[in-house]
This record gives sequence, C-alpha cells and structure tokens, in this order.
Amino acid sequence: MANNRTLTSANAILLIAVDLIFPVAQRIQGFSTDDITDIDAVEPGEMVMGVDGRLSAGYVPTSFRQTINLQADSESNDFFDVWATYERNRREKSAASGTLIIPGVKRQHTLYRGFLRSYKPIPALRKTSQPRPFIIEWERHYPAPYIG
Repeated sequence: MANNRTLTSANAILLIAVDLIFPVAQRIQGFSTDDITDIDAVEPGEMVMGVDGRLSAGYVPTSFRQTINLQADSESNDFFDVWATYERNRREKSAASGTLIIPGVKRQHTLYRGFLRSYKPIPALRKTSQPRPFIIEWERHYPAPYIG
C-alpha cells in the first residue's frame, strides 16, 4: 500500500472557540512563516529507580502546552487580544476548545478545555514587525484520522 501522506503544513487548519466570547469556532490565520504551531513534549509518567536497580513507573496526568505564532499583521491577533482583554476586564479565565487539522499527515486533533497561558501584547518592532506568540494550555487532546 502506497503512503499518500505529505509533510505539507501550509494547508493546516486551526479552529478555536472560547466560552461566551467566541461560541462559534474561529479559524486562526496569518501564521508566522517558519513556525505555525507547536505543542511541547509531555511527560505522562514518573519513573524512579530503586536502590536495588528496579525501575518503577506511574502514570501522571499532564496538560498540553501549544504555542501559536501569528504574523504581526494577522487579523487573528484580534481574536487573542479580545480574549485577553475580556479576561482582564472580568478578572476570570475563559475556557477554549479547538480543532487542529493537518491534511498532509491525515490527522485531526480535538483540543479540550484550554486556557490562554501567555502572549505578547505588542509585536517586537525591528526592521519589520515580528510574529506574536500565543500559548494555550489544554487539559486534553484527542488525535484521530483525518479524512478530507
């Protein structure tokens, strides 16, 4: 059977909804040239070596930290600015849900209960305005095949 997957990420789709602010998922667009999105590695367990040389392990729940990089002129920066301003004014966090579709590798990831962890409120100004990173911490994610 032939492998018809590709490494293309230019056609990736990221949709995010935020309770009360954006109840309908918004398509995030205008990604940085070399760095669209990334999720940090997780350590879903703890391992300890006993003095007798036996390794013991236990499962530990972990969250998933996603960094989204948007060009400074991306209209999707407004989405995150509204989210951050809403939370600041309410003095309360708002949960998000999301979907990341990667047609090239034929995978879809459902992102559950995420919170805006950090962001750059203003792009770095150099020769040109630099991309803005936004970090969301997700409680869970569910990978699935993408048939599109």
